[in-house]
Amino acid sequence: MTEKTSFTIDKCESLRNQFLIAMPGLDDSLFSHSLTFICDHNKNGAMGLIINQPLGINLSDVFQQLQLESSPALSDAHVLAGGPVNSQQGLVLHRDEGHWESTLRITPDICLTASKDIVEAMANNQGPSGAQLALGYAGWSAGQLEEELSNNMWLTMPADNAIIFDTPTEQRWNAAAQALGVDLNLISSAAGHA
Repeated sequence: MTEKTSFTIDKCESLRNQFLIAMPGLDDSLFSHSLTFICDHNKNGAMGLIINQPLGINLSDVFQQLQLESSPALSDAHVLAGGPVNSQQGLVLHRDEGHWESTLRITPDICLTASKDIVEAMANNQGPSGAQLALGYAGWSAGQLEEELSNNMWLTMPADNAIIFDTPTEQRWNAAAQALGVDLNLISSAAGHA
């Protein structure tokens, strides 16, 4: 007999450092075919970054807006649409390298920084390796993510640093599903209930 996993507020199993892989039926424009990295999750809610949806602007556009001289090496890198919350706020997901003014350590290897000093370092090609700038983030209120999981909107799996930092943006959703052993092309977009 297998024990059913329960996602209740009282016994919140943290999904920090996990991927949320959007199910094919999730057709919300921003979350459709998305891969979200959960940065924090507790009884009060969850926060994550969508890591596979380019915003349509490059780092050079951000550097120019901030009036930063920049190295051409990173200028063509995509800025990610991190989520619908605070879409003007820049957040940098990066490997644990360097010391920055406002950093959340997610794991011993992965950090999230919200201060301008890291963007200035990136403009000078002195930022941490694999650094990815996202505008906005995804947020869930208390119990909301748990409800979405119970409604089969997401698959979850432990985050993989290689997918975050070494896999091309457009391949991340499929790469995460393949790492989980799932072919999302074979999953119906309509859920059935008995």
